[in-house]
Amino acid sequence: MALEAVVFDVGETLVNEGRQWSEWAHWLGISSGTFFAGLGAVIARRQDHRAVFDLFRPGFDFDKERKAKEAAGRGWSVGAQDLYPDAVGCLAALRDHGLRVGIAGNQPAGIEQALGALGLPVDFVASSARWGVAKPSPAFFERVVEAAGVAPPGIAYVGDRIDNDVVPARAAGMTAVFLRRGPWGWIQAGWPEAAAADVVVDSLTELPDRLFSVIGPA
Repeated sequence: MALEAVVFDVGETLVNEGRQWSEWAHWLGISSGTFFAGLGAVIARRQDHRAVFDLFRPGFDFDKERKAKEAAGRGWSVGAQDLYPDAVGCLAALRDHGLRVGIAGNQPAGIEQALGALGLPVDFVASSARWGVAKPSPAFFERVVEAAGVAPPGIAYVGDRIDNDVVPARAAGMTAVFLRRGPWGWIQAGWPEAAAADVVVDSLTELPDRLFSVIGPA
């Protein structure tokens, strides 16, 4: 089946989360370098990313601290400055080629409004919070199929994580694209499961040509 839609993860795929993680480091009173070292260790141990908070503050109540952070005027936000430089050009190139383009990731519901306000060239933006189901659950990828309006073989799902993006997208019958960047991308690139990726790229600039050379356009 020809490629008809491309759906993108958010964090470390379209959005550089470095600023957000650095703000958490500051909130915890540690350096960004120390925080990122801890995050890398958590990823390497195949733990949930929130385990990094317990590493520095055992018993950390994430929801409570998140609310306190927001009350202090230092809440979560995503703006144009957080987009990777190659993001918009890739989205536009795929859409100009006649493909349906979407964004769907494990994110708070606010990401939909935040990315929508940027006027990105996409057909839809969805969050795990609104859907009520998160990756790597097969139910998440069922929702991707519904949102894209295309059968799984006609969808390419692009993400930086082997565990949350590549493996479940492939299991769902989609073309799995592994974007090798960000902490998960580089650490998980050495996992045996990385072989499940149909396409591997180091930047979104490469993606349109790589997709069409491997699969062919619609």
